[in-house]
Amino acid sequence: TKIGVSHSPPLFCRIHHQRTRYIYDLYYKREAISRELYEFCLATKIADAQLIAKWKKQGYENLCCLRCVQTRDTNFGTNCICRVPKSKLDADRVIECVHCGCRGCSG
Repeated sequence: TKIGVSHSPPLFCRIHHQRTRYIYDLYYKREAISRELYEFCLATKIADAQLIAKWKKQGYENLCCLRCVQTRDTNFGTNCICRVPKSKLDADRVIECVHCGCRGCSG
């Protein structure tokens, strides 16, 4: 085996996404938590502030992780395969992100 950059397993990425989405929904959608509690969650890194900032932008509402929009991590300097709309891919082709295990977060 090679020793190098360790990749976090897709399970941890999904847990990170779900935890951040839960905090995001509590604050922005349901308005169930106070601003003080929301900012505490961001400050203590319970929720990912950068991922939430992306979710606020049009076209990134369902983004799975930040690595999928970083062009430096791909061979051709483009976004991850999970960011390609399913209508642009073959119907019988199953895609999965190598970083986080996402099967399509572009809609």
